Amino acid sequence: MYALLFEDYGLSTAQISSLFVIWSVTSFVSEIPSGAWADTVSRRGLLGGSAVLYSAGFAVWMLAPSYAGFAVGFVLWGVSGSLQSGTFEALLYDELTARGGSDRYAAIMGYANSGSQVCVLVATLAAAPLFALGGYPLVGWISVAITVGNGLLVAALPSAPRRAETSEFGPAHGVLSRYTRMLREGAGEVFGDRLVRRAVVLTALLTGFLAYDEYFTLVARDGGAETSEVPVLVAITVVGQVVGTALAGRTARMRGATMAVAVTVGAAALGAGALLGGVWGFAALGAGYGIVANAMIVSEARLQDSIRGSARATVTSAAGFLSEVSAVVIYALFALGSTWYSTAVLVAALSVPLLGTALLSRRWLPTLPG
Repeated sequence: MYALLFEDYGLSTAQISSLFVIWSVTSFVSEIPSGAWADTVSRRGLLGGSAVLYSAGFAVWMLAPSYAGFAVGFVLWGVSGSLQSGTFEALLYDELTARGGSDRYAAIMGYANSGSQVCVLVATLAAAPLFALGGYPLVGWISVAITVGNGLLVAALPSAPRRAETSEFGPAHGVLSRYTRMLREGAGEVFGDRLVRRAVVLTALLTGFLAYDEYFTLVARDGGAETSEVPVLVAITVVGQVVGTALAGRTARMRGATMAVAVTVGAAALGAGALLGGVWGFAALGAGYGIVANAMIVSEARLQDSIRGSARATVTSAAGFLSEVSAVVIYALFALGSTWYSTAVLVAALSVPLLGTALLSRRWLPTLPG
């Protein structure tokens, strides 16, 4: 409910959108460099650093609830996200490959995403009573405590990717040399392999379109919902994402034509839900969002299958970079369009370019290996 926090501290929709732009710009500026580091040093170490920055970002919001404080928090969150993006995916895929189970990647990523969204759902439903009990400060500081606990779970992950054979220590010139080589190798695979390049773009577009969930709270408020009711409506969309991502293992073998149909249905549901509003409108938003999230995981799994070099995190981060570019475009369009149109209308309008992505998926989704 941080969009409501910003609004209640006097920020306009344009200012809120500018904060989202700061968040995304920070993320995509650091995205690919952090991916190369994940192919060079300990991936677990990078995930630990990401957790620290994530907690710090929320703490800043509570200590300095102003436009500047919110901006600093988003910068910390953006760097944290870029350190995590590509790093976790590469660590998981390489570990599964070492165990002979790379075909389980989509299912496990689906369950991981679903599990994280269950946590989001619990937090969303808890936000209303916590807000009633202690307002934004109580909600905020509990959020900080939870992110600290999340960071402690990093210790349970493997200490290093087995295929990359990286080390947390070693001569500085050796690390920098490996880092540069990973950057070159990753860029070479993205630009030199059409299959990988198309998978990167498709994954980035599908991920980018998930950015408009940031506006679901404002859609609910535009529809007349009270602040205490907003988390319940948004929770409906989270349920949709939980179901959609949990089913990624079952849809992992879908063909491009099937994905095109699914994303088209998802776009229609998102557009209709935003305009309808209320419980039924948010049910449609949840269904559409879950379909798109499912397609994103399947596309990302096919990207992982397509990567042949050792710069796996770097290539994955290229998709993350392009998804952040897409998100920045979406946020900028919201900031510009909010002068004339409601948030609900702007969310509905995004279903049009999403239909274009559905058409691309028919040809650009890589086929299953073998």
